[in-house]
Amino acid sequence: MATPLGSESPCTGGKRRNYSNNIVTKFTASRITGKSFSRGTQLPEGLLQERDKRAKWHGIPILLQKLHESSHPNSDLSHAHSFLKVLSSQLSVEAMSFVTEDRKTAQESTFPNTYTFDLFGGVDLLVEILMRPTLTMQKKKPKMNDDLVKDCLSVLYNCCICTEGVTKSLAARDDFVLFLFTLMTNKKTFLQTATLIEDILGVKKEMIQLEGIPNLSGLVQSFDQQQLANFCRILSVTISEPDVGNDDKHTLLAKNAQQKRNASPSRAEVNQVTLLNIPGFIERLCKLATRKVSEATGANFLQELEDWYTWLDNALVLDALMQMATEEAEQSSTESSDESSLATSPLRHRLPQSMKIVHEIMYKVEVLYVLCVLLMGRQRNQVHKMLAEFRLIPGLNNLFDKLIWRKYTASNHVVHGQNENCDCSPEISFKIQFLRLLQSFSDHHENKYLLLNSQELNELSAISMKANIPEVEALVNTDRSLVCDGKKGLLTRLLTVMKREPPDSSFRFWQARAVESFLRGATSYADQMFLLKRGLLEHILFCIIDSGCTSRDVLQSYFDLLGELMKFNIDAFKRFNKYVNTPEKFQAFLTQINSSLVDSNMLVRCIVLSLDRFESQTEDVKVVEVLSECCLLSYVARVENRLSFLFRLINIINVQTLTQENVSCLNTSLVVLMLARRKAKLPFYLNALREKEYAEKYPGCLLNNFHNLLRFWQRHYLNKDKDSTCLENSSCIPFSYWKETVSVLLGSDRTSLCAIASYIDEPFMDVDRDLLED
Repeated sequence: MATPLGSESPCTGGKRRNYSNNIVTKFTASRITGKSFSRGTQLPEGLLQERDKRAKWHGIPILLQKLHESSHPNSDLSHAHSFLKVLSSQLSVEAMSFVTEDRKTAQESTFPNTYTFDLFGGVDLLVEILMRPTLTMQKKKPKMNDDLVKDCLSVLYNCCICTEGVTKSLAARDDFVLFLFTLMTNKKTFLQTATLIEDILGVKKEMIQLEGIPNLSGLVQSFDQQQLANFCRILSVTISEPDVGNDDKHTLLAKNAQQKRNASPSRAEVNQVTLLNIPGFIERLCKLATRKVSEATGANFLQELEDWYTWLDNALVLDALMQMATEEAEQSSTESSDESSLATSPLRHRLPQSMKIVHEIMYKVEVLYVLCVLLMGRQRNQVHKMLAEFRLIPGLNNLFDKLIWRKYTASNHVVHGQNENCDCSPEISFKIQFLRLLQSFSDHHENKYLLLNSQELNELSAISMKANIPEVEALVNTDRSLVCDGKKGLLTRLLTVMKREPPDSSFRFWQARAVESFLRGATSYADQMFLLKRGLLEHILFCIIDSGCTSRDVLQSYFDLLGELMKFNIDAFKRFNKYVNTPEKFQAFLTQINSSLVDSNMLVRCIVLSLDRFESQTEDVKVVEVLSECCLLSYVARVENRLSFLFRLINIINVQTLTQENVSCLNTSLVVLMLARRKAKLPFYLNALREKEYAEKYPGCLLNNFHNLLRFWQRHYLNKDKDSTCLENSSCIPFSYWKETVSVLLGSDRTSLCAIASYIDEPFMDVDRDLLED
């Protein structure tokens, strides 16, 4: 009989006997304290048999005892495997129940068999069995039976998903995590190993360093394309910055403080470099991303399908497969009522092709995600060069109609962030990852012209020539051998499907973001006209004014796109006035803008900047005509309306609530004041802010807040080259003028008419000097 646990008396410090008969209580305590027995194999078999029926252990402790006894070093593991198979069958039922019931919270009462298996040391025992070959001193390591390894891994995975704490305990064992990667060299156990690793890395406190994996380069190069695609699921966890998960930590104040503490590259960034150093890695991902379904079928396809249940999060994929098969059957029956044709093409013959399509789509989701993350990393230019060289964009263009957007897919899901887990169907996930990739590829990079074909590039050149302006240097330098093939480039295909999308579809958000990224950076008249000629402006205005769209995410993306499309472009404002041709339409447009300035402020900034430029071009007859007729320009030209925007932009943000999403409000307010300063009207605007405060009976409120915001602005932007370049390119205002204006506004001389401090009466001065201190 096991020695009873003792506990110290809190009064005397001496031992007192505890004669509790509860084995589970004793065993649980022993695992925490390290005292007494540590696993069920140390208990007498008679005791276990006696308590088994009453405790409803279903013979698991006894089976574990036999498994332990038959798995000693140098023993014949065939007996151990037979016991493991019995255990596996008991545990797999609970695991399947867990998956099909949408992963409800793991509890002892919900999954008693898995809980009992872990409680009596089953998890630790399987880890020992798996790692035993690594402990031998022999040069030639003993090889374990593949089926035994497979079953060990499957049982461990079942325990992870059904019993709380198992995954975390395995994640804490760095030696075991690194050992698992060595098992991936065996194709027979690859999928089970990859599944377990993915679950473990998902809860690991510290991100694993890929360079610590033995012979990582050789491992990756040994993978076939299917294995590499599955391996991308694991890589996605190792190269993505962890989601902080708390809204407060998303603030720029918190992010800046974190960056200051962690000046060196993060583990995710180091892992990205490690991957890029693997020969042929990016080239193989590009081939995976662009291969056709007909190229993907292999001899092991059906075998792999049988193993899907071990790595799918839910049953959505199976639903998708059946839906496709049904659709194909219905389509076939409508196209031909010939009984003989239906008889020779039964549903079971058509289903594998549907499976192949979804199978390939799921692979591409993982691959596109990894490529997207790498495109947003510090090695962006290196990745861009490789993606262009390996013709990723032309390859995706060739897949667009046949696979990526081969049919309409309803998407009423919320808009998912970059690091959020998505429970979408494979088709929806694939489209979103594709659009994210286009956005990352085009954003502020000269390779964006690879999204066009040769004819479309010629069209851009013709637009520039007709307008008598020089071609953009990036366009001139584009390698024509790397652009899209066919009658349409990828950007044009995207515009086509974008116009067909229902108003509230979340795809609209990503589509607009992808097109906007093509326009971002230094404003290109030719790029704008290329899109204007394809009816993009009218489509956007329809969505904002007439479609009944209520999604704030979609509306924000359309406001941002409209701003980039219209900026400094007199033809765009003329088209706007032609579409918004009634007071009712214009009022509906203003209502959408005013309903959320956080969403629409980039458009407001575009209008203010454009108006300022047009007012300096009064020698141009077309400009004068549009200035006099355009309702939008006339509205913003009125000082009271610009002041109204300024009041609200400053009032809806403060230093503590600034995020990457709303910091644009601060920059838009700065643009309004910089343009006023150019015309020597800055004192007028500052005095108007002061009068607004007194009218609202909150003297000092707006100006103190604005003072603090500008002090944060100095800290944030003067140390971030990329952000400053973006500000300069998007506004055509030199960054030196941005800095100078902020310094003038923050001047301490209370006699200066351009310093905020001059407009705050002494009793109401409340500039928090310690606000930004770490």
